[in-house]
Amino acid sequence: MSYSLMPLLIIVVVVAAAAAAVAVTVSVLRNRRRTPASPRPARPADPFADIGETQGDPLGLKAGDMLDFGAERTWIRGTLRLSEGGAVWAEHFLQVEGGRRWLSVEQDPDLQMALWTGRPDLDLTPHGPEVELEGVRYRLTERGSASYRSEGTTGLRAEGGMDYADYEAANGNLLSFERFDHGRWEPSTGKPLSRADFTVYPAGS
Repeated sequence: MSYSLMPLLIIVVVVAAAAAAVAVTVSVLRNRRRTPASPRPARPADPFADIGETQGDPLGLKAGDMLDFGAERTWIRGTLRLSEGGAVWAEHFLQVEGGRRWLSVEQDPDLQMALWTGRPDLDLTPHGPEVELEGVRYRLTERGSASYRSEGTTGLRAEGGMDYADYEAANGNLLSFERFDHGRWEPSTGKPLSRADFTVYPAGS
């Protein structure tokens, strides 16, 4: 080999080594970018904190959630998930001293909610287009049959069927009859609710 070629060969070797070092550095940086960052732990949240104007999400209610009606605070003991054709709705049974109360929630297409009180003292059945109760006349608005699925404490089977008949008075008061698993008709009275009437505090996961 000619000594005149030695400087050129040294330059080539140095350039090749530098290029290899750059390639290794770029590869390392790319791998770093691809390495996922460690997930940050969830920040602790106060379940009783002010949740804003939405007052919580009634469509996401479940057993264990707390409801604050202002003068009264109660918990959901259990829920019935009901379906009839393409329609779905829920009845959430509340913790109360004696008696039976529940909150019905349905999106049809707007959000419709009502607070119900069981009336086992009434000797009424839904066998006509109108029913009179305590001097108020109620007109039949809807009746049908649905299937249900139980969550939490409801006093019913895990799954079954029910019949219903809904009535409404001119002043907006509600009267409903339900019959579960071919049992007897159970009357209840109710009043419509809006989102502003109560606040939802979801149970911890």
